[in-house]
Amino acid sequence: MNHFKKKAVLVIFMLMLVIGLVFNPVSAVAEDGGQVTITILGTTDIHGRIYPHDYATDSEDGDAGFAKIQTLIKEERAKNPNAILIDCGDTVQDNSADLFNDLPIHPMVESMNTMEYDVWTIGNHEFNFEKSFLERNIKAFNNEVLAANIYKEDGTRFINPYTIIEKDGVKVAIVGLIPPHIPTWEASTPEHFEGLTFTDPLEEAQKVINELEGKYDVLVGALHLGKDGEYGSTGAKDIAEKCPEFDVLFLGHAHAKINEEINGVKLIEPGNYGWSLAKADINLTKNGDTWEVVSVNTENRETNSVNPDTEILDIFEYVHNKSVEDANKVVGQITKDFIERPDYITGDDEITTIPTSQLQDTSVIDLINEVQMFYAKSEISSAALFNFGSNLKKGDFKKKDVAFIYKYSNTLNGVNITGENLKKYMEWSASYYNTYKDGDVTVSFNPEVRGYNYDMFAGITYDIDISQSSGSRIKNLLIAGKPVEDSKVYKLAVNNYRLGTLLTNEWVTKEDVYYDSYKEMQDAGRIRDLIIKYVREEQDGKISPKVDNNWKIIGTNFDKEKQEIVFEKVRSGEIKIPTSEDGRTLNVVALNYDQLVAESKLGSNTSPIVEKEVPLSSEVQQTTVYTVKAGDVLWKIAEKFNTTWKKLADLNGLKNPNLIFSGQKLVVPSN
Repeated sequence: MNHFKKKAVLVIFMLMLVIGLVFNPVSAVAEDGGQVTITILGTTDIHGRIYPHDYATDSEDGDAGFAKIQTLIKEERAKNPNAILIDCGDTVQDNSADLFNDLPIHPMVESMNTMEYDVWTIGNHEFNFEKSFLERNIKAFNNEVLAANIYKEDGTRFINPYTIIEKDGVKVAIVGLIPPHIPTWEASTPEHFEGLTFTDPLEEAQKVINELEGKYDVLVGALHLGKDGEYGSTGAKDIAEKCPEFDVLFLGHAHAKINEEINGVKLIEPGNYGWSLAKADINLTKNGDTWEVVSVNTENRETNSVNPDTEILDIFEYVHNKSVEDANKVVGQITKDFIERPDYITGDDEITTIPTSQLQDTSVIDLINEVQMFYAKSEISSAALFNFGSNLKKGDFKKKDVAFIYKYSNTLNGVNITGENLKKYMEWSASYYNTYKDGDVTVSFNPEVRGYNYDMFAGITYDIDISQSSGSRIKNLLIAGKPVEDSKVYKLAVNNYRLGTLLTNEWVTKEDVYYDSYKEMQDAGRIRDLIIKYVREEQDGKISPKVDNNWKIIGTNFDKEKQEIVFEKVRSGEIKIPTSEDGRTLNVVALNYDQLVAESKLGSNTSPIVEKEVPLSSEVQQTTVYTVKAGDVLWKIAEKFNTTWKKLADLNGLKNPNLIFSGQKLVVPSN
């Protein structure tokens, strides 16, 4: 419906409320002026969670899982029987869910059937497994499975593009869309999407709207898309801007927490794992033979304080018990903690500021690369940390520890790559860092680059110069002590997801792939399996932290004293490390000492202000107090008062004469 028309109808609706014509918004009246409220409930990116439990850490997760979501669903259905329930994808992967892939119906799909979901839009991670697995579970889902922008070779769609659900005479059309990048992300396993092509979401949304013309009263998007597009394709924001016919778009994929409006279209995304249940109340009024949308009210109902539904817990207890048992299988021994300070500033295990693992080489990433090079028989390896808190603690090495340091079910590939293209790949990865500027006391991360797209390399030595712009940062690149040659071909180990990146950017071809663990090691084809196999068979069941420090960040000029002043404010909670808008990327803006001073965020603690009487030197008999201004340096202040910087430093007991701060009070000679 046109945005301005919606506003006009809303005014009429509110007037009717005032004069008492609307008593029950749920009940529809056939005559003119009848009202009805349709409630749409949505989940997304549940990633294998039925119980509120993370099996990678074998710990409770207070805001996760279908069981908690079901409690809220029952509440909403009791309030409004016109509720429609949708899921926006990435449902059957992660959190040990692959333990159940051989079952006729995956427990996540069985859960959605139990909870009576009306719609399931598949996500990109639904393609992580054999195509037959996906097809089997699509068939097993009791209602509509959607994705408008997936086509078969004969030009027909792989699954339905939309469905129309009628509630109290109101026709609700629901359109499903998915990111078009599955061929990139699953490049090493093309059989997962064999015979399928993926089109741009916006183009497909416009096509479906034309197909739906005159068939609906309410138009809803069930999108496995974030607000912003990726790799040049369109996102939900583009759809809202170009397709105002939508009343509300339920989003996914980005793991973001969103509730906003663009171009008159409501956008809502309920985070990930079951952090909340997204809800849209769509109020309509009867106008002749048609229903007019009066208003759309959206909210995310959080699950943290919600009790899990006991029926779901009982039905799927077998899933929980098997997952816990598997997570605690001992596969080796860890002789010593791998990372002593996971959080760079606080040192804590829980990352609240900046992850150490993204600033320097660590033994966890070196272990992963060591395993990859061993099985791919490569000279070089690259790997990303999917969990910033990844660590291995002294004691039993369990399967859950492997899942903790390697979150995804990736497989391993070995590729031949030229030195020239290796450098291009490394520069691409190094764009993860923001460029250093004077006054910075932290290294920060580009909010446009997800942490899982930052790879750290082994088998070579190199520096990352973040004083340089992106594309010109890799310095001193050596292999076996010699410069990497542009024309020479090297063997590189990467996971299947990153292989897609290399293929898309034409840094390698399919013919360059010389090793595929998925095909060559059916019993242990995933990198998590290879880590276990390596520890058991090649390390005699024992692993110790080893770090070769083969790379480092350069191009910074941190003042350690200023840095520590800022860090202390961070530790106390007075200064926060900025995050991306959606909260998924940590540390997106460097803390800059000069800026913090200008903003008066460092306070009086920035200087050793002496309250007691300061003994005067024999040369200075009369003094006054001078307040330091932004941009002041000690020698300039000394000139103003006909003295020297050294005398001022001695007079004020300054340990570091270069370290003075805006607002600091200095004792100076009287003029």
